[in-house]
Amino acid sequence: MEPWLQAGKYAAALMSDLPRRNGWTLAERAGDRTPDRMQRLLSRAVWDAAAVIKVVRRFAVAGLDQAARDGGRRGLAVGAIDETSQVKQGTRTAGVKRHYLGCAGKVADGITTVHLAYAREGIGHALIAARQWIPREQLEDPAKRRVMRLPSDLAFRTKGQLAIDLIGEVLAEGIGLDFACGDEVYGSCTLLREYLEARTLAYVLRVPSNFYLTVARGVRLTCKQAAATLAGARRGGEVRSAGHGAKGQRWYAWAWLATASPQHYLLIRRHLTTGELAFHYCFVPAGQPVSLSRLVRAAGCRWTIEEDFEFGKDCFGLDQCQARLYTAIARHTALVMAALAICAVTTAQLRPRPALARTG
Repeated sequence: MEPWLQAGKYAAALMSDLPRRNGWTLAERAGDRTPDRMQRLLSRAVWDAAAVIKVVRRFAVAGLDQAARDGGRRGLAVGAIDETSQVKQGTRTAGVKRHYLGCAGKVADGITTVHLAYAREGIGHALIAARQWIPREQLEDPAKRRVMRLPSDLAFRTKGQLAIDLIGEVLAEGIGLDFACGDEVYGSCTLLREYLEARTLAYVLRVPSNFYLTVARGVRLTCKQAAATLAGARRGGEVRSAGHGAKGQRWYAWAWLATASPQHYLLIRRHLTTGELAFHYCFVPAGQPVSLSRLVRAAGCRWTIEEDFEFGKDCFGLDQCQARLYTAIARHTALVMAALAICAVTTAQLRPRPALARTG
């Protein structure tokens, strides 16, 4: 059977109501007597997962942008960066390493993949780029490279460097982003921040409380110290929503602080109940609009990728991949991303549109 036909059956099975998505259950839902065809699709059939993701990306971006135009809502276009993990065992599984896994909430054996989501504010969002993180020790071991079928040209990349690769793919295709967002892993990556600034791409990146910034000539403070300065000046911040979440609007108190650079800001988020603080280092290129409201809206779009992960795992089996080889894992990821994109675009385009005013 042609790979594209089997891939269609695979994606359709992913989007079904199966409680678990593995080789056997996907095969049964697709009408195959054994999982052989599904396994061949992931491991031995000739097709390019990267090319499929590129098609998925064009479809998702075009569909969400069209829904925004049809609804008369410009909104922000945000690229949200994050990684997700899957608990996995075995010495032959590509990328498996004992490290902290957010999905398990502890240190365990598993694999990690860095993703980039495209979010149209108020419209929808979908995963549009992905790259699995492979530990250095596996890449430097010829025997492991052969067993795991790691590509010969695959080099070690940190999570921050993988984020650069993903954003580079998107920008190279002419996809416009108003902001890039990410958590502390990415906000702490100097290379990523420099990459974004060199391309005049605004960002709102989470940073730790001990992150240093220059607030005036010769004055360097940590984020925690800067927040204390604001508190001493009795600037409690403005209460604003960071967007709609599973439990309704995400209300926080927000404040921002200028730095010695006219293009950099510190955005501080305070939980209204616990008082817990979170810090975002922001860059807005000269000539682009900047305001507290705009930065807060961008920061709020970061959660969209976490929602994509949750939905991808609960509904499409993003974390139920049984494959072990590098290419097979990438192919499963690509097909889950396709299923997510179809759902995201369909939902966005079926949303009620504002009524047009009558004339005459």
